[in-house]
Amino acid sequence: MIGFLKGKVEFIDGQYIVLDVNGVGYRVLVPSKIFSNAKLKEDLKLFTYTYVRDDTLDLFGFSSIDDLKLFEQLISVSGVGPKTAVSIFSIGSRSTIIEAVVKGDVSFFIAVPRLGKKNAQKIIIELKSKMGSLEELDLSEEADMETKEVLSVLKSFGFSSKEAQDAIKNIDKKAERVEEKVRLALKYLGK
Repeated sequence: MIGFLKGKVEFIDGQYIVLDVNGVGYRVLVPSKIFSNAKLKEDLKLFTYTYVRDDTLDLFGFSSIDDLKLFEQLISVSGVGPKTAVSIFSIGSRSTIIEAVVKGDVSFFIAVPRLGKKNAQKIIIELKSKMGSLEELDLSEEADMETKEVLSVLKSFGFSSKEAQDAIKNIDKKAERVEEKVRLALKYLGK
């Protein structure tokens, strides 16, 4: 299995990018956002999923490990293949997809070609339980990274995930730096 590829964009065709990694060209299917931002001869790093079935071997690439993890959750839903999952990323970012799952927004998913209402509902039902209480957290990309960092620090102090998430939900949203958020969360947990 290939975890990630880092190399120069050699060729762009349809939804595929060919990445030159030390003289070997890897053909990788990517979401439209990556595809439209890719430029020939520029460096690109993609976290990859290797898909093997019968006579097919495909690589699917994502700009972050979190996108890859969500992709893997999407393809774990029966009736959702890797190409459909990539198409879901083509109509929205990771945070938009998570928000659609949390809110039960079927219309978001049926906008994807080849994804009917039945499979859209299945995605929402199956992924909602896997995502836990993400709905309580700010889903913007930058805030998500900060939230993860604050969660990690609080867990390292011995607090459970639920306690840490509850503290984050209740701290002042004006706090900008991670250190300040941790301090406020610890103060909240000390009550």
